[in-house]
Amino acid sequence: MKLTYVLPLATLSTAFVLPEEHIFNQIAIDSQRSVQSIWDKLPSKDEVVNTLEDSLYSVEHSLGKVAKCSKHAFDSAVDFAAEVGNDASAKVQETGFAASSWINSAASLEDHPHNEPNQTIYQLISSSKYTTKLTAAIDEFPDLVVLLNGTLANYTLFAPIDSAFDKIPKDAPKPSKEEIKKALLYHVSPEFYPAGKVLVTHTVPTALTVDTVGVGPQRLSTNIGIKGLTVNFYSRIIAINIFGTNGVIHGIDSLLVPPPKVAEIISFLPGEFSTLELGLTKTGLLPVINDTSNHVGGTIFAPSNFAFQKLPAKITGFLFSSYGQKYLKALLEYHVVANQTLYSDAYYAAESVEQKDIPKGIFHIDLPTLLKGKSLAVDVARYGRLINIKVNAFTTVAIEDGIAADGVIQVVNDVIIPPKKIDRMEQHWQGEELTVEDLKERLEPFVEDENVEL
Repeated sequence: MKLTYVLPLATLSTAFVLPEEHIFNQIAIDSQRSVQSIWDKLPSKDEVVNTLEDSLYSVEHSLGKVAKCSKHAFDSAVDFAAEVGNDASAKVQETGFAASSWINSAASLEDHPHNEPNQTIYQLISSSKYTTKLTAAIDEFPDLVVLLNGTLANYTLFAPIDSAFDKIPKDAPKPSKEEIKKALLYHVSPEFYPAGKVLVTHTVPTALTVDTVGVGPQRLSTNIGIKGLTVNFYSRIIAINIFGTNGVIHGIDSLLVPPPKVAEIISFLPGEFSTLELGLTKTGLLPVINDTSNHVGGTIFAPSNFAFQKLPAKITGFLFSSYGQKYLKALLEYHVVANQTLYSDAYYAAESVEQKDIPKGIFHIDLPTLLKGKSLAVDVARYGRLINIKVNAFTTVAIEDGIAADGVIQVVNDVIIPPKKIDRMEQHWQGEELTVEDLKERLEPFVEDENVEL
């Protein structure tokens, strides 16, 4: 059976889910609390690691026992997941939330097969009763069959089970063969990501390469939330660590669709970005961002509607007036970085020949913005799944890694205000009271340049 449909573009809005306004309010409140008071409530690192190891081991050990008595490991894994229902997912969620605060590597997790595998990834899915539709789609591309049978790398396959294909709307437009192949490549990583590594990783490189994101491959995001462990926020991982001779398979309950461009994602989410979209449209920046012929990859630090609401009403009124429009343009330029794509755990630069992983600990980078001569000072503090990103030592990235076809969206909880010079020294805004006059002073040197180039 051929894969004849993919999800329409509009459904991709579900792939980037933001908290409601009250969550942003809570983020603002929590940021003012003592760090010590939060840490006092958390278990120790050893306690969390032990709990997570026990949970993962119990699932994997049970899968291993079932697999011993069964002909097919993938079928056994999915059968077992169905039997335990949401229990495994709940365990991953429960430990994962705590683990995100503490675990700094997957080295201590037991991510190896309990029994020596004797089939490749392709052989596993092609003989499974749960992945007949995926296999049929892959069989249309002999080079993909060779890839998943090959030993050039230890691959990871996020394998949608047959019921995932049933979620495709019946009236969805038929994709081209090229689009189908891109979608299939987006389910494969050329790197080895067993469950323990997925748990402490925010983004995963895939086998899909695109010329709009930079030197590196298109990436997936991994998330822990109310649905448990998911990929791209919506596709739940329902079976873990089905090992083959050339990698590992994780079963997922929804198809993964390559993401749209940054501008399209912003348009899809008016409940979160309507103010930003209005500003980008009024200033002519939206088509500039959307035109990938003049830049390769990029990062937009996107203020949510709530971030704009935190500005004094007089400033908001001024910026969106006809007189303030040129100042609004300069302000928004300060949020856009072209040709450099900064994920929470990886960095692509257009002029570089290779991608860089962001190391554990503190990583600092200055990112040049569209505001001529002005850069954002970004600090990434990474400790396992716990990642904190600060811009100009004040503004926090509230939601990381909105994966896009032409870069990444990092949602910020404040509008980022450019620095001003005091005694020849630049002073960054740190949340102090801001007036229209002060904002104009900070932006005045940049408002005359009406032609923006990426």
